[in-house]
Amino acid sequence: RCGQCGEACPNRCINYFGLENGLASIDTPYIIPRDQACILCMKCGDVCPTDAIQKVEYKLAPILAKVKMGKARIDKNLCLSYQGKSCGVCYRACPLPDVAIKVGMMEQPEVLDSCVGCGLCERSCIQLPQAIRIIPDYS
Repeated sequence: RCGQCGEACPNRCINYFGLENGLASIDTPYIIPRDQACILCMKCGDVCPTDAIQKVEYKLAPILAKVKMGKARIDKNLCLSYQGKSCGVCYRACPLPDVAIKVGMMEQPEVLDSCVGCGLCERSCIQLPQAIRIIPDYS
């Protein structure tokens, strides 16, 4: 809980818990995708001295194998593309298009099993409340 991950993050997406969750979680890093999403640069793992954040090579296969921040979930009742309006913003924001998310007719998004939960889709969603959200993976 040294803060090096946050200092290394070029997107400044890493926050730290205070006392709100008790002493055990103080200074534990977390991300709020709607505020600032992860760009999958993997620099946080490069600087972590304890391996609390794993070092991951900046290549597709290692990212898909090791990065599990969560998974996007679409609320079809809020998503413009499911309301008959073409959008596709979430798909275009995804750093892993056609791997983590794909689009069908009218740019209706479908989240795939390879979604790593970076949150760029949630951050880019033009709906309020957003139609796509990251469900954290606490495992």
